[in-house]
Amino acid sequence: MKHHIGEHKAKKGLIRIEFDEENGIAEHVKITGDFFVHPEETIHELEEKLEGHRIEELEHIIDEFFAMRLDVEMPYVNVEDFKIALKKAIKG
Repeated sequence: MKHHIGEHKAKKGLIRIEFDEENGIAEHVKITGDFFVHPEETIHELEEKLEGHRIEELEHIIDEFFAMRLDVEMPYVNVEDFKIALKKAIKG
């Protein structure tokens, strides 16, 4: 099992994505950092969506998740910031 960690410093916040990879599948996904998202459960829901999917699908899942969640407020961070943190985690 490989452990991945990626961090991205957004305009006003830090996003950290961490997960384990087993046979190309993301497990134990955690998204933390210093950023504000409302509603609060949004990040937990995103972690659950990413869980159990192939590594190469994760970026697309992030795009789809936020496209469907029009109620989400994220001042100073955006979808691209999450994807950059993900890409750094995958490379790392």
